[in-house]
Amino acid sequence: MLNIIKQFLDHHFAPLAPHLSSEEQLRVASVALFLEMIEMDDKGEAKERDLILSLVQKSFSLTAEQAEALIAMAEQDRKQATDYFQYTSLINKLCSLEQKIQLIESLWRIALVDGQLDPEEEYLVRKLAELLYVPHVDFIMTKIRVNHNL
Repeated sequence: MLNIIKQFLDHHFAPLAPHLSSEEQLRVASVALFLEMIEMDDKGEAKERDLILSLVQKSFSLTAEQAEALIAMAEQDRKQATDYFQYTSLINKLCSLEQKIQLIESLWRIALVDGQLDPEEEYLVRKLAELLYVPHVDFIMTKIRVNHNL
């Protein structure tokens, strides 16, 4: 019984990709959340992927090849994840409120890139904003800002 509990704790509370630096883990966590947005609907996947590639390159000052490698690493990690906790807890620990608001804004951009906001997409952004302790007013303001810039 203790082994089962230990395995659960190791899986859910182990650092994300422990061989990576904190900065690299943060990048993987952010990109994994970007990729999760693609799964929320079945429309505009190519546009969403292109936007994610662009966001990753700009946000982390990476070349296209480095960004593609990071996206592939995040996709592998995301497929093994059972929840958002491993990502949001790391982001909460390492990021300022402003950085978390920027992440929420990026998620809105991904959700809205196809010109439609599905309820599942809005749900995911709302859930992640709550898990990242982003105030509701900032959640709404980022949505308005992204909508205005489309």
